[in-house]
Amino acid sequence: MTQTDALIDAALIHVPFEGMNDRALTAGARDLGIAPELARVLVPMGGAGLAASLHRRGDAALARWLADTPPQGRFRDKVAAAVWHRLELSDRELVRAASATLALPQNAALAARLMWETADTIWTGLGDSSDDVNWYSKRAILAGVHSAAALYWLGDDSEGGHDTRAFIDRRIDGVMRFEKIKAAARKVPGVAMLADLATGWVRAPQGPADLPGRAQGGKA
Repeated sequence: MTQTDALIDAALIHVPFEGMNDRALTAGARDLGIAPELARVLVPMGGAGLAASLHRRGDAALARWLADTPPQGRFRDKVAAAVWHRLELSDRELVRAASATLALPQNAALAARLMWETADTIWTGLGDSSDDVNWYSKRAILAGVHSAAALYWLGDDSEGGHDTRAFIDRRIDGVMRFEKIKAAARKVPGVAMLADLATGWVRAPQGPADLPGRAQGGKA
């Protein structure tokens, strides 16, 4: 375990009492005998960095689960299972604290990036092979689904998260209906050509060099 990982673990213990902020990091550093100045070097973004580290740990665990025990059934069921399992991997109180920190205006870009990374983890883990504008649209849509599901889950007290699972199913069904309509529309003469013109700036989707989940010049 790296010193940064040890600091994050120590800080997370204090989050329920201090919040996802610099105070939690300082308390964790004190527990480990780390100077506050070094703590700020190890986690330079403070509470936002702590929230991001927690989120990315969950994504890493999800990627391992998808590789080791991939969900079965219809594709929409696989996506729904992945979204639900990502929530199951999370600690509700830590997610609530992280959400409060990431909701701050200065952290909006980071929050959006983290949702994108989760969506990319799911699509990549399920074997997505799209190499056009769909690479972007799939992740953007699923990021919205996961974000909404996470907010719903935070307030869900139903047994076994039944209500959240039903919510996820409804959102995924809506996405799948949209995809069917989009696919049907492209069969109409002229529509496919117009769509290609509208998205002609897209090539094998590389995107910006720092776009999560996309190596420059390669596939996710």
